[in-house]
Amino acid sequence: MHISHFERHYATRIGWLRAAVLGANDGIVSTASLVLGIAAANADSGQILLTGVAGLVAGAMSMAAGEYVSVSSQSDTEAADISRERKELANDWQLERNELKAIYVERGLEAKLAEQVADQLMAHDALAAHARDELGLSGIHQARPIQAAFVSATTFAAGAALPLALTWYSPPEMTVSVVAAGSLLSLTLLGGLAARTGGARVIIGAGRVTLWGAVAMAATAAVGRLFGVIV
Repeated sequence: MHISHFERHYATRIGWLRAAVLGANDGIVSTASLVLGIAAANADSGQILLTGVAGLVAGAMSMAAGEYVSVSSQSDTEAADISRERKELANDWQLERNELKAIYVERGLEAKLAEQVADQLMAHDALAAHARDELGLSGIHQARPIQAAFVSATTFAAGAALPLALTWYSPPEMTVSVVAAGSLLSLTLLGGLAARTGGARVIIGAGRVTLWGAVAMAATAAVGRLFGVIV
């Protein structure tokens, strides 16, 4: 008898959600910080916008490259572990069976039941069983370099576009206050949305993103104010 059962789990979103939040957060924070730093140094509107656009392009490409390289390294490690496990299964099946049995015993199964579970799972797909239960690898957490690179670059550009738009439409004398307020509000919404999507507490998610964004923008604005030489 087939039993239909639906549950909503958030773990399947970890890969793209992490890259999306990181990209959008960095896009808003880094671009807003650049804009505020240059504005605090008394630059004109054209110079501020040029700096922001350059930051958007450079940041998006950097995010894509960084995510691709780091996640590719993770993927290479996973592939190496899988290859090593495949060889071990070919060389000593019984040892690997006992290893899997021991894992289930440690998790709370009785020895006889653990042995039966190990036998059945290995008969079905031994490599998948060891990858999941010995190595802790699964399709949910599988490294996807291209997905991570694309999501990070796209969300960075989207996040960076916000402070640029605020800079474009705000009066020159209000650039700092408008960009700072708008960017902090966006970070609050982003943190809350990311927390809700991931099943976490909205207030905590929104608060920590906003706090660190404010620190970054304040520090950059202070640098521009103290050391700016553009007049």
